[in-house]
Amino acid sequence: MSTSGAGARRVAVVTGAGSGIGSACAERLAADGNCVAVVDRDPDAARLVADRITIEGGVATAYGADVSDAREVTATVDRIVADLGPVGILVNNAGILRDAMLYKLPEEDWDAVIDVHLKGAFLFSKAAQRSMVEHRHGRIVNMSSTSALGNRGQANYAAAKAGIQGFTRTLALELGPFGITVNAIGPGFIETAMTRSVAERTGGSFEAMKERMAAAVATRRTGLPADIARAVSFLTAEDAGFITGQCLYVDGGLTLPGVRA
Repeated sequence: MSTSGAGARRVAVVTGAGSGIGSACAERLAADGNCVAVVDRDPDAARLVADRITIEGGVATAYGADVSDAREVTATVDRIVADLGPVGILVNNAGILRDAMLYKLPEEDWDAVIDVHLKGAFLFSKAAQRSMVEHRHGRIVNMSSTSALGNRGQANYAAAKAGIQGFTRTLALELGPFGITVNAIGPGFIETAMTRSVAERTGGSFEAMKERMAAAVATRRTGLPADIARAVSFLTAEDAGFITGQCLYVDGGLTLPGVRA
């Protein structure tokens, strides 16, 4: 299976693809003509997404893996290569929330968030780049966040997402000579089960939260998983081969001067 050349079907790996942004990215990459490895810690959720892609005429296979476990990651990538072919696209999307103000933030919640977001991206990138370097072609997209700029109650999450941006720039320098681009996406407020859980945990209404977030951005609407998937589609396309080491904020204008406090 070829992983280079315009129009060639590539193997695209998406982590945290069992729901939300990850599933939207997997579905979009399949619609773009790629063969998608749907990776999630919950194998049943991964299978549902893979089945949905297959029903729509795409090609997808589900894999269960903990992105923070080095042995599981290596074994999963090896299985993907054996099943589908060399990895041409990697989207490091897996993520969790463990929000709390610093004085109430347990060490284990700090470790869990850093491990899933930052260590997970490191482990999957390290495993997947072998195929990309061998074929001298590849696309890596890491999921950052507007929270990388700082957000109350998210010291762990903000640190992980800021770390993702430094990680992205470094990989862009290291892997660029092998025809591999590495970029990040910084979503703003996106309507997902994860953001809904934030509203529920704080005792508020999700609809009220959406209205508040929409009023705070230039576009006057909240984001959808499909908005992030479109950005992933762009950054993984052949036409984006001269873009690397960047963080594309997809946030409705939240990070514009005068908008974000």
